[in-house]
Amino acid sequence: MPYLSSLRSNAALVVALSLLTSVRAHGYVETFVYGGTNYTGYLPYNDPYMNPVPDRIERVIPGNGPIEDVTSEDIRCNTGGTAPAALYATAEAGSDVEMHWTSWPTSHAGPVITYLAQVPDGSNITSWEPGTDTVWFKVDEAGYEDGKWAATDIMVTEQNNVWYWTIPSGLQAGQYLVRHEIIALHSAGTYPGAQFYPGCSQIEVTGSGSAFPDSSYLVSFPGAYAGTDPGITFNMYTTFDNYTIPGPALWTGGSGAASSTVASGASSTAASSASSTAASGATSTAVSGTTSAAGSVSG
Repeated sequence: MPYLSSLRSNAALVVALSLLTSVRAHGYVETFVYGGTNYTGYLPYNDPYMNPVPDRIERVIPGNGPIEDVTSEDIRCNTGGTAPAALYATAEAGSDVEMHWTSWPTSHAGPVITYLAQVPDGSNITSWEPGTDTVWFKVDEAGYEDGKWAATDIMVTEQNNVWYWTIPSGLQAGQYLVRHEIIALHSAGTYPGAQFYPGCSQIEVTGSGSAFPDSSYLVSFPGAYAGTDPGITFNMYTTFDNYTIPGPALWTGGSGAASSTVASGASSTAASSASSTAASGATSTAVSGTTSAAGSVSG
């Protein structure tokens, strides 16, 4: 029965490939919620094959795989992320933000971190690239606290693959590049080993705030991380009490600085106040509206 034999072989191949895919699968943000509006992120397995290729607020990412070299420019906005996106979202300072990730493996424990970089006067987010300039500051971080990892125990188990954070309420109005990442530590006992999953979305922050971090909070990518950082070379399978989140001190929007030595749980306030209904429904909704010449999207 050659036909049945071939059918069984093909079926076995499909199963094997699906298992391999599930093992290698990682993740990326597929939907952003800024200012109460849902924006579809760059979809690496769909967008390149569409005609025309859709405009997004997120810069290109190649897929769901990691970056492992902290000295590479890919650590900034992922591979291919140097090219600006065509659109940007609008959100008010002090508003809550949702990052809806694709299914994230529970083995990939680690911190979740968010940075902002302000677009200089005279430039536009749809054409600006920060390069290696020292312009990034950390506005949200969570690592390991009370026996829970941010990426898995909190984001996956408690929040259904959604991460919540809040734009600092006093932040100066303007255009910003948002760098949001998970660092997976399941293979981080030696360097390279930690896996970085960054992505960059584009926003315009509105409001009357005037606060902006001083130079002590600003870092560059690459430059912010080193392979020897205790939060990057880290054996999560040993007994430990604290985990040091990599990067600069957390900027909270005021005059004081929060330590990044232990997970601050900075996102917990936003998570508790955000609507669970909106969180569950946003992943399937693409933004609709008009695009201005500047590239903004109005809902």
